[in-house]
Amino acid sequence: MELIFLGTSSGTPSRTRNVSGLALRGEGSRHWALVDCGEATQHRILRTRLSLIDLRAVFITHMHGDHCYGLPGLLASAGMLNRSELLYVAGPAPLRAFLQGVMDTTQLGLPFPIEFVEVHGDAAGRPLPNVLPDLAVSSTPLSHRLPSWAYTFRERDVERRLDVVRLRAAGIRADARWGELQRGHDVLLDDGRLLRANDFRLAPRKPRCVVVGGDNDRPELLIDEARGADVLVHEATYTEPVLGRVGPGPQHSSAAMTARAAQAAAVPNLVLTHFSPRYQDTGQGKSAAPEAKSGLTMHDIEQEARAAYDGRLFLARDFDRYVLDRQGVLARAE
Repeated sequence: MELIFLGTSSGTPSRTRNVSGLALRGEGSRHWALVDCGEATQHRILRTRLSLIDLRAVFITHMHGDHCYGLPGLLASAGMLNRSELLYVAGPAPLRAFLQGVMDTTQLGLPFPIEFVEVHGDAAGRPLPNVLPDLAVSSTPLSHRLPSWAYTFRERDVERRLDVVRLRAAGIRADARWGELQRGHDVLLDDGRLLRANDFRLAPRKPRCVVVGGDNDRPELLIDEARGADVLVHEATYTEPVLGRVGPGPQHSSAAMTARAAQAAAVPNLVLTHFSPRYQDTGQGKSAAPEAKSGLTMHDIEQEARAAYDGRLFLARDFDRYVLDRQGVLARAE
């Protein structure tokens, strides 16, 4: 599975970070999905190999502008590229009215159909309709100033490797019959023996699973959903000292809060994102982010998270591409 971060800033963009957007694609899939679509997300997409023609579904976590203001423009651009395939758009109920209002007031007509999928309910792991061919998607309610959700993406089908040792012990040479067994088809031999595919395939590996949270001031709400997942992507808008000064009003998480939840869930890979622009990118020099005058850096967020979490920790940057291998190990791709 592949994750590409298109925006990792909170509230407003900075020189090095756009507001929220994350592309996700299953292994070998032509189609991809987008989680959140802040302003200028389509500009970020232009600097990747992603195509709006191949976009299958958009998942909006909540209705704050830094997570959805870019969606009308993205849809308009997809239409101007002569997209014709159905696009699924999932999110809170007001998302439909928001898009319809923009389309009505700007006379935006699209040459492709949109199917809205309303996210609702208060149960964790609530399944969504089958909008992605290779990934099952479910939602979990979070805690924020507006209704907010996390989305879980789990592989539907997992390949099963052949038991080569058993095949050779049975005297079955490597030929087209191996391919049939690999695909799950029973094979009848010339001597009348029936080889049942399940007898010659190893147990399937664990399906890969990624949980992507929206804005949320209670990361513990995702502990049960993240338990057993391979990756948790979650906001770390502040460090604890800054959160103490800001207060609970914005309803965001600190790096320590998110790290503690990830540790409790025993999730092996944690990716932090949605950083306040007050944290300057380390290694960029003081001129890289003039809005960051506080002396705070991304190193502060990393240190705080590492103190509470002992798994594989990543701080996402715009255009970072991550690959989750079949063993559940996440790595940043060069």
